[in-house]
Amino acid sequence: MEMVDIVDFPDKLDQAAGLRRMAKPKPVRVITIASGKGGVGKTNVSVNLAVALASQNKNVTILDADLGLANIDVMLGLHSDKNLSHVMKGECELEEILLDGPNGIKVIPASSGIKNMAEMSPAEHAGLVSAFSELSHDIDVLLVDSAAGISESVVSFSRAAQEVIIVVCDEPASITDAYALIKLLSSEQDIFKFHVLANMVSGPQQGREVYDKLAKVSNRFLDVALDYIGHIPYDEHLQKAVKRQKSVVEVFPRSRAAQSFQTLSKKVNNWPIPTASGGHLEFFVERLVSGSTLEVLP
Repeated sequence: MEMVDIVDFPDKLDQAAGLRRMAKPKPVRVITIASGKGGVGKTNVSVNLAVALASQNKNVTILDADLGLANIDVMLGLHSDKNLSHVMKGECELEEILLDGPNGIKVIPASSGIKNMAEMSPAEHAGLVSAFSELSHDIDVLLVDSAAGISESVVSFSRAAQEVIIVVCDEPASITDAYALIKLLSSEQDIFKFHVLANMVSGPQQGREVYDKLAKVSNRFLDVALDYIGHIPYDEHLQKAVKRQKSVVEVFPRSRAAQSFQTLSKKVNNWPIPTASGGHLEFFVERLVSGSTLEVLP
């Protein structure tokens, strides 16, 4: 029998502990960005927050979860022949459809016409779980750009994420619909904490006023906690960036909008780090499809 010197044990134990740590899933912060209605700049927020986080050395992936009107790839001037629907059909791997965006971000493109999450077949559910479980590239933050409104897919992605950001602007319809979304998610999905971002406002004062309007009615009728995470000002530079199919953080880094996105990204970075048990991608997708019964496929 081979004799091992006892002084070797600490080193061997350290190596074993290191291997165990490497084998554990890396915690991933999953954030769903939602809005009660369209036209409030939700996708712009998703794209620019992703680029701002990446500028702070975070590995960021955006999942375009607007399964009916996907447009993140168009907004960034990216093109792919295949998307999430092809992965769910088993025609390719998730790694094959990843698009390279600015600052090293990755984009998972969806496409118009993909069925609602509630209408996915058991085979599509299983394919989605498998695809995300096998994703090998390094991810610190997964941003989920959901559809606008209160569709089943918005509910599913909000339920699956650790954090939900509600984007709202200073319009009665936007505030009313944001309240409706918060009410639905709290009453039916037991989500009680929401981050609120005021978008396209004149400045800090108007941003706070928008939040106060939403908080006033929410605090009166709902048992929820709203966290005001700031504002993004109306900025012509952002519109110029959209026309160039770029993020404003990338092409106009000194603009008011870009600076506000950088401030927002720092706040997001300071949120508590997710636990490994609730913060890796496989867990995210399991929660995503947990509302449906999965059949065992042959």
